[in-house]
Amino acid sequence: MASNTAVRTVYRLSGVAPTPEAMLYALDLELLDRLGADPHLPEALGVPAVYVTCGMERSEAPWCGPMARTTGITVTEGVRRTAAVLLLAVDGTVYAIGCDQGYRLVPDHLKDKRFGLSFAIRQMDPNLIRGAVSRSLGQARTDISLVPGGAPVPLLGIRDHSRIVRSLGGYLDDLPLTRSRYTRGRAVSAQGGCGLRIALGVEPDALLSDLRTIARICSEDTPHQELEFVDHIMPVEDSTTLDILDHALDDRLGRPADGHVSVSVPSEHHAAYADATAYVTQINSTGALHSDDFDLNYVLTRARLAQPGRRLKALREGTVTLVRDRRAGVTDTLAVTSALTWLEAGISLAARRFFLMDGEWYEAGSAYVNECRASVMALFSPSPAVSLPAWIDGESENAYNNRVADDERPGWLCLDTKNVSNPLRPRDQVEICDLLVPDGTLVLVKRAGGSGPLSHLFNQAKVAVELLQESARVRAEFTEKVARLSEGKCLLPDDFTPKRIVLAMLLRNREHLTPESIFGFSQITIAQTAKTLAARGVRVEVIGISECGADALPPVLA
Repeated sequence: MASNTAVRTVYRLSGVAPTPEAMLYALDLELLDRLGADPHLPEALGVPAVYVTCGMERSEAPWCGPMARTTGITVTEGVRRTAAVLLLAVDGTVYAIGCDQGYRLVPDHLKDKRFGLSFAIRQMDPNLIRGAVSRSLGQARTDISLVPGGAPVPLLGIRDHSRIVRSLGGYLDDLPLTRSRYTRGRAVSAQGGCGLRIALGVEPDALLSDLRTIARICSEDTPHQELEFVDHIMPVEDSTTLDILDHALDDRLGRPADGHVSVSVPSEHHAAYADATAYVTQINSTGALHSDDFDLNYVLTRARLAQPGRRLKALREGTVTLVRDRRAGVTDTLAVTSALTWLEAGISLAARRFFLMDGEWYEAGSAYVNECRASVMALFSPSPAVSLPAWIDGESENAYNNRVADDERPGWLCLDTKNVSNPLRPRDQVEICDLLVPDGTLVLVKRAGGSGPLSHLFNQAKVAVELLQESARVRAEFTEKVARLSEGKCLLPDDFTPKRIVLAMLLRNREHLTPESIFGFSQITIAQTAKTLAARGVRVEVIGISECGADALPPVLA
């Protein structure tokens, strides 16, 4: 029964000792007093725990007064909000589980920012991702992708060496959580970012078992190959570099605003940002600014007024409170954030470039090489969709492709030099592929002694997909040509677009084609090509073609 579980958001807390006293005092006691919160010490769980509850009551909803003036009709409706948070220590690790507005009671700086995401990349089905939130380094931009039915990772367009994934939502692989025992084969979903939103057991033993399972997955399991790129970009950890960056930014904050510091919504507070109608900003002062939106100029001014060496500290300790309704003030708080998490800034140290994002420093390009290598390796499937025979020394590309289709691979169609018109300039011709597999896979063949021919091959793949997807004229001409050349044996649907492209390569002076044997320049371009096509829903595979001596030439070609 679903009642045995409840969907909750759980956070893993850092720097909090696993005792009831430490857990309680880690919270904002002033906020708890203001809300009239009641602390409890539950014993049913059998582990150190603190349970804090409170009710936030107003006698009249904030819309009643303004609507009475608009309509002339006085209506009074009450509003009551609640908040609860359970802090518990399991095997020495402290977790916080919020209910309703309970997330507000857990200070942001205590939350392990990678906890939910760490679980997601290990346990989510990479072919059924429902949504993602990502940030682009140096662009002060947040991208949100939503696919309610789930989609493969490439279709979300989040795999990029300069993009930081902040949240993933999707369906889980089979795992021994309480909810799995009651779903009768139905998929279980979760959302992982800073926190992990997932169905957890309600009974004490079930909850503890679920938390231990989640902890084991995060510590022992390896990320899915298709999702491991999420871990390629990590915050700077070197203390010396961090000190230099902080000092440089502190110095910059002391100068007049010059556009090098921009504003960006903190990753964990997009929902609050969408609902907020007022902001209360307090930095290094007993007073606060009440505004309709985040005021970057005010924040930078307050930082500039601080003493050198204390400007960054003033922003880190300063707060920006998001309020749902201005009339209700801070009693209708949606979120309380550090002022620093709203800023993005870039600092260069010699040739290295760093960016501040969500209060943490990242180095631009630090994951570039690893990401390119991982992208190229992913193109080499352990079970390739197709295979090709050896290329005979001295055999032309056209002769090879015709031999494959005529003699080696029954049902394949050779389309080498069988071009279609370019819709941008009809007198020009475009080759869609060299070989067409009966299942609609396009095979592009190239023998190359350098990166130049391979660049042409990769561009041909991109152009072929774009024309087939975007031009009805090209689709019609291509499908008609396939039907005619195959004498009706291969009939593609009128709206045909490819789902897979195979890049088949023979590299001269390379005994075997491997990710490492591809020319260095080509490793970059093929990685870019694969990402571009994956974003269009086309899977790219790479296979090698071996070479054999001319004495193996069939009699028909001798």
